[in-house]
Amino acid sequence: MTATPRTALTIAGSDSGGGAGIQADLRTFFANGVHGMVALTAVTVQNSLGVQGFSEIPVDVVTGQIKAVATDMGVDAAKTGMLATAEIINAVAKTLDEVHIGRTGTPFVVDPVAASMTGHALLREEALEAIRTELFPRATLITPNLDEVRLLTGVEVTGPATQREAAEALLEFGSEWVLVKGGHLDAAQDCVDLLSDGESWVELSGPRFDTRNTHGGGDTMASAITSSLAKGADVPTAVAEGKRFIERCVAESYPLGAGVGPVSPFWRLK
Repeated sequence: MTATPRTALTIAGSDSGGGAGIQADLRTFFANGVHGMVALTAVTVQNSLGVQGFSEIPVDVVTGQIKAVATDMGVDAAKTGMLATAEIINAVAKTLDEVHIGRTGTPFVVDPVAASMTGHALLREEALEAIRTELFPRATLITPNLDEVRLLTGVEVTGPATQREAAEALLEFGSEWVLVKGGHLDAAQDCVDLLSDGESWVELSGPRFDTRNTHGGGDTMASAITSSLAKGADVPTAVAEGKRFIERCVAESYPLGAGVGPVSPFWRLK
């Protein structure tokens, strides 16, 4: 009999183009050897050119999905992606407490999907506030990109000093760890991410690749980290493994459509 793999739950929206959202999460879970489960929050209408619209899933259906898998199949680690509204965020937070997912229980990664690839806000202020007050205090790790850092804290990251300032500001919201990703700092020669729990400070540096095909990069990295946490890694180890995974995915990204192509976990299958 085949051994049952560890399980990971993504609470996020779908991407009809297949490059981001739950589609990216599930293929990343698979590539990292964990069984993926989903709680769908929204259905998006999008392709390589961007998001043309979305429809939210009813709140009771979102929370019902979480309860259904957590109470029957068990969750070894969980992550969030696009949560769409403050109502969904608040309901998800309450449900996570009920099934013991979060800081005092199952490892929980918050990828605060709050900005588009061009830096524009995707959430209203009340939803951003719900992320700050309801999700971050429950999170084992949060993984904002620099545009999301700006929206959440007001800090404009321009280099190492402001990256640390941003991490300090984010930790004030109550997460156990914060990862301030540096991929959007185009002026930097390398991609340097900063991981901290307020006491230890770890810089993870990686190469910057000459490609525009980075769709789903944030989702993929957060899912890779979640996969490692599901398999028992501590946070610094999981983040380092996630960093190595996304580097290969960006290196082997491919063009698809007329816009931005996706990062690719297919290298794991070679």
